[in-house]
Amino acid sequence: MMDEVIGRSILVSGRVQGVFYRASTVAEAKKLNLKGWVKNLSNGDVLIEVFGSPKNIKVLINWCKQGPPLSEVADIKIQEIPLREENEFKVAY
Repeated sequence: MMDEVIGRSILVSGRVQGVFYRASTVAEAKKLNLKGWVKNLSNGDVLIEVFGSPKNIKVLINWCKQGPPLSEVADIKIQEIPLREENEFKVAY
């Protein structure tokens, strides 16, 4: 039986740039065997597109609400997105 794979877009706002949010997200996602990317947006938010098991994505979403030690997450928005083939989890530019 194939494990279920889902896709989610996670938009994080607050003090989330210049605080190692992207690098920390990559480390967390790789630990959870998730695929996708994270990038800074010009408005100061961070956007994550992630693919993997529902359970592991939930763990990442919970981590995103806190973020790395220097971040101050004000808001998080999650949307379902269509599946795409991604080979790894990385920082996108």
